Formats: sequence, structure tokens, C-alpha cells
Amino acid sequence: MLIVEDEDGPAHALTSALTRRGFVVERSVDGSDALDRLAGIEVVVLDLGLPEIDGIELCRKIRSISDVPIIAVTGVFKDVSDRILGLHAGADDYLLKPFDVGELVARVHAVIRRGGGAHSLVGNTEESIKVGDVEIQLSRHEVIVAGEVVKLARKEFALLVLVAEAGGAVCTRERILAEVWQDSSPAGNRTLDVHVGNVRTKLGRPWILDTVRGIGYRLGRPPAGADSSGPAGPGQDQ
Repeated sequence: MLIVEDEDGPAHALTSALTRRGFVVERSVDGSDALDRLAGIEVVVLDLGLPEIDGIELCRKIRSISDVPIIAVTGVFKDVSDRILGLHAGADDYLLKPFDVGELVARVHAVIRRGGGAHSLVGNTEESIKVGDVEIQLSRHEVIVAGEVVKLARKEFALLVLVAEAGGAVCTRERILAEVWQDSSPAGNRTLDVHVGNVRTKLGRPWILDTVRGIGYRLGRPPAGADSSGPAGPGQDQ
């Protein structure tokens, strides 16, 4: 993620909060530097109140050379035409200061998902993901454990796929809530915990979703001599 923000205080606070949530963050203080840093960036969070170059103009310049998603941030809208102008200039979404970091995280994942980016479940080219005796068949939306199909609810399946596609990297709680439930507020944590428990129980493989305390979950590996008993019964769609 690239944050384009000229004020140190807000930039440092936002960088720290996003880093704790698992993002790799770079910062630019002006438009010229931002244009030089676009390589490898998955999303740009752009403050429109930059001192040297108008944020709307910078939007246009970024869009002329890259299709990276842009979330424009501003302290005030004089009227709705400002927002329309920004969207026409290439912004994919808007946030009005002050904003909650959880809302920004949700919007980041939403714009990446809409664009089919690296964090999106859309367009995955792998047919299946295998770990131990568990096979996640992406195209068929099925999970097979020890040769038997296990029925998961829609969000349980989406949760399992999101963590599995990370390839062992940690998926933060905020990211899972944003992508699976489109809600990264703290109120969703209990729902996430219940769904994680359901996945572990239904698959009969409690190791499949490994808890990283205080951060989130990653794909687990079967321990030596792991129980290979059959999975529990099918669950109800949620």
C-alpha cells in the first residue's frame, strides 16, 4: 500500500495502524515521489490536500500510467461535484476525514477485490488446494476430507479459501472480516470465532486453521500422528 500524505502525524499514525493489521506500507509526501513509487503497489491511499500538486490532478497522472486502485481521502467536500470530479479523475473510492481505520481496511479489500487483485478470491487459477488429507476444490466450492465431501456454509468456505490461498501467511482478523463479511468492525470478531470453530469441527481437523494470537489465522499443517477420523456432519448455510 502507498499512502500519499504530506502531514507526518496522520501519516505515521495510519502507517502504524495498517502495519499492525498486516499491510506492507510505503509513504510519499508529494505527487512526484508517489509517481516514482507505483511499481509493485496494490492500492494507493491519496490525500487530496497535497501542497505542491492538486490531488485530483495527481489522480489523473496515476491513472494515466497505472490501473492501481486509488482511495481518495479528503477533509471536506464543498459539494457532490467534488466527489464526481475525483471519480472522473480515476479514484475508485472516497473517505472523508476523520475515518476509522477498520473502514479504510474494508474499502481497501473491496477495491482490490473488484479489480481482481492479488488479495481477491476472483480469478484464482488453481483448481484446488491440498493440505494433508484435506482438498479444497475452488471451482466446485467443495472440501474433501479423507475422500469424503464435507458441506460448509458459504462464509465458512470463503473463510477457509481466503486463509488457504495465503499459502501459510497470516490473514489478519480485520482482513478476513473485510473480505468475507465486508465488515471489519470489532463486533464481527465473535462471528469470526464461531465460523473458525465450525470449520475445524466440520472438517474434523482442528489444525486446519492455526490461530496466531492477537493477529489472525494461517493455514495449519497436520501434526505427526494427527487423527484421521472422519469429519463431522454437514452444516447449515449461513
